[in-house]
Amino acid sequence: MGELESVRVFLTVAEQGSFAGAARQLGLTPASVTRTIAGLEDQLGVQLLVRTTRQVSLTSAGAVYAARVAPLSEGLARAAEETREAQGIASGNIRISAPMSLGLKVLPPVLSQFATLYPQTHVSLTLSDSFVDIVEEGYDLAIRISGPPDDKSTIWRKICEVQRMLVASPAYLGARGTPATPDDLADHACLSYRSDARDESWELSRGPSRRVHKAVGSFSANNGDILARLAINGEGIALLPRFIVDGDIAAGRLVEILSDWNAPRIWLTLYYPPYERLPLRVATFSDFFENWVADSRCF
Repeated sequence: MGELESVRVFLTVAEQGSFAGAARQLGLTPASVTRTIAGLEDQLGVQLLVRTTRQVSLTSAGAVYAARVAPLSEGLARAAEETREAQGIASGNIRISAPMSLGLKVLPPVLSQFATLYPQTHVSLTLSDSFVDIVEEGYDLAIRISGPPDDKSTIWRKICEVQRMLVASPAYLGARGTPATPDDLADHACLSYRSDARDESWELSRGPSRRVHKAVGSFSANNGDILARLAINGEGIALLPRFIVDGDIAAGRLVEILSDWNAPRIWLTLYYPPYERLPLRVATFSDFFENWVADSRCF
């Protein structure tokens, strides 16, 4: 392993505070990381790290060395990426935040195909149904399913509208009856999507007619897959994106109700930090994702 790679391993161990953690992040074996650090220490003639049973920490010499080489390592990485970008080659790490249901149901084939086409990129994906501050937490982009964007501190790109539908299990409808109008929902258990302390209100329309129903029942959650499972178990009616429930409807586990009434469509959107210009790796993934969504018609 060359000196530059040895420095990268050293900095990763220092950041992780662990040989095993650095090995996982770098895709190396712990033994390889240990040998690399030992070789670097032999070359420099100083001990860089203190190893205990619980953690790894920098020595005073290691702290000085890390402070000097970290900017050099980051500069070399940026120079390599900028050189590849100049040649139209997408490379480097892409940190992405996405909702849990989208990540589980939609993203696996997207990521697999992207990796095949762009092997010099590495996608680091974090799934969360909570709002993520992508600027503060250092993400390259976030995929969100929500109402129209109102965040003024980020750049956003609308991919498509996301259709939602009211669903319940055949067993629930057999026991409680099928609502014929939105007003009938008052007599049913409703499974509410809640990302905060507020109850969800379902706004339904049919032509000029409008109805608003406050979703009240025994359960609420901030994840659509859980609400779908509760609906399948006969716990009530849920309003969910089509991509979450399509398979269950096709299999007969769920039934769409009030299909002639429409909920406001929400957006599938890409959010970015306030870049002056999108890095090539981010722009390449964004274009690929948008084309994949258009071809798959999963929304």
